[in-house]
Amino acid sequence: MPGWLKIGTAVVSILLVGVLAFGAYWVLRLQGNISKASLGAGSDKTEGAVDESRDRMQILILGSDTRDGKNAQYGTSEDATGYGHSDVMMLMDISADNKRVSVVSFPRDLLVDTPKCTDQKSKKEFPAQKNIMINAAMSEAGIGCAVDTVNKLTGLEVDHFMMADFNAVKELSNTVGGVEVCISDAVYDPDSRLRLPKGTSTVQGEQALAFLRTRHAFADGGDLGRIKAQQGFLSSLTRKMKDEGTLSNPGRMLEIADVVTRNLTIDEGLASIPTLLTVGNRLKNIDVGKVAFVAVPTVPAVSDPNRLQVAEPAASQLFAAMRKDIDLTDPTATPSPSASPDPSATSTPTPGETAAAYDKAQQPVTVANGSGVPARTQEIIQALTAGGFTQLGQLAAQPVAATAVYYGAGYEVVAADVAALLGIPATQVLPAGVAGVQVYLGRDLVGGAADADAAVQLPSDIVNQTAGDVVCQQANPALITR
Repeated sequence: MPGWLKIGTAVVSILLVGVLAFGAYWVLRLQGNISKASLGAGSDKTEGAVDESRDRMQILILGSDTRDGKNAQYGTSEDATGYGHSDVMMLMDISADNKRVSVVSFPRDLLVDTPKCTDQKSKKEFPAQKNIMINAAMSEAGIGCAVDTVNKLTGLEVDHFMMADFNAVKELSNTVGGVEVCISDAVYDPDSRLRLPKGTSTVQGEQALAFLRTRHAFADGGDLGRIKAQQGFLSSLTRKMKDEGTLSNPGRMLEIADVVTRNLTIDEGLASIPTLLTVGNRLKNIDVGKVAFVAVPTVPAVSDPNRLQVAEPAASQLFAAMRKDIDLTDPTATPSPSASPDPSATSTPTPGETAAAYDKAQQPVTVANGSGVPARTQEIIQALTAGGFTQLGQLAAQPVAATAVYYGAGYEVVAADVAALLGIPATQVLPAGVAGVQVYLGRDLVGGAADADAAVQLPSDIVNQTAGDVVCQQANPALITR
């Protein structure tokens, strides 16, 4: 072999070994940073694991308010006990074709019912609870209970979670060189120590954390104003990373990954650097106008006006649209062809396919919800109403595994049409001693998918903003400074 070729081969070999060693160092370092926890807290899963490279995927993003370790300065020793509360709760939904992302925020003051949860570390069981704040769902049984609670509320099955603490916000905002935010008036919040002038400012470190944490600085000082500020911050961060090409810059990505993984807890299915890189790679080319930020529709709670409850029918419409993989920025668009179809769905019968002529508006149909998902009742009622059945009622129901349509004497044809309308298999239409027709919803979540091709009813203002929108937050008049 000529001398120059030997030298060239040696140089290439040394460079190759160096690159491999460098890569191995970073993989080991980043992998060692990650903390892991169980995805659920005992609830049954009906869906298989997703392929992170190509399937539609939901990731629950949590911000922990725990005050231990590096976060001790933000509270007392009592605040550092247990698993803490979810100071931020957002569900990120990535479409199968990587063309859109929805980020749905759950107000921390939202009252919900939690399922029975088992702490996956201690194996201690905690009973189901009614009417508690959603941010407390993980305080006893851990992050998995927060995941199970969101599943129960929405009817979805979350694929992964990521939980970061206060320190993550500070370090990430410093690493990217600050994030631009806008506010209508100069404001000072003594609780969070947020102080900003009117107009656009760049926040990082403590001020970035204060911007995200403040409960009083924006709108009327409530949780919904804070959610919009958080969404505005994330929109600005998304634009900055896209504009600066951060997601396509390996060096910058390694720097950010090192910061994030040091302050991150994720589920075991996501807890590998190759998997995280796969997910990150899916996000780099998404149009910022197709990153939709949404808040779960709410109203003041009947039981406590200082808390919130889901607003119906808007919340049910949102959750139904999410289950059907609808583009929230354009509800009339056809769902992604690469998205997995609902196996329970059947086609809606066309006019004239019914076995006998009758007046649907005169047929008594009741809905008994044993699915464990409260929003299902309104979804099914809406589907029945759209199909012409208007004499509808609701019944209290015990939890059941499988959905069924029961019918009384003389209602066999009506029951068959109701089942066809809702996409419930004919094998699950059964005679029983009921008055008229009863749709008994089970945990299998069958039913309601037959109207998937119909226009989805959603409030016109369901999307607060997209990542492409520059939004100025309205300052709370009580905290405006001169």
